[in-house]
Amino acid sequence: MRYLGLDYGSRTIGVAISDPFLMTALGLETIRRPEEGAIKKSVARLGEIIEEYGVMKIVLGYPLNLDNTESERCAKTLGFKDRLARNFKRVEIILQDERLTTVTAKRDLVSAGATARKLGEVVDTAAAGIILQCYLEKLRTVDINGR
Repeated sequence: MRYLGLDYGSRTIGVAISDPFLMTALGLETIRRPEEGAIKKSVARLGEIIEEYGVMKIVLGYPLNLDNTESERCAKTLGFKDRLARNFKRVEIILQDERLTTVTAKRDLVSAGATARKLGEVVDTAAAGIILQCYLEKLRTVDINGR
């Protein structure tokens, strides 16, 4: 059993996968599309990943504003969530606050010595990893504290 983390953007989807023990998130890939509405191939690729890894839950980044209000992208993210739910009926889909994940991913990648070109190639994947890792840590905190 694994979980999938997604950072849904206007032209990319960052993808991360958990380890089988739900302890660690690992960046997997970035799915690119030519324009925002061209989602069919992206959903097909996600289906391949879900099948390959036996994914039981998708953790989808939800782009709230810093003041906890919904951003302009929230409606598009909810539409994407509905599309995923229609295509992958056996997979639970959870929204996870993704505030500052891209900023954190960029900072971490720059600290690790990533070039500007490499940064552009992997930042969405890294952000998906942060989204998923935050969710996994939240699960462990709930388990430990019994809440």
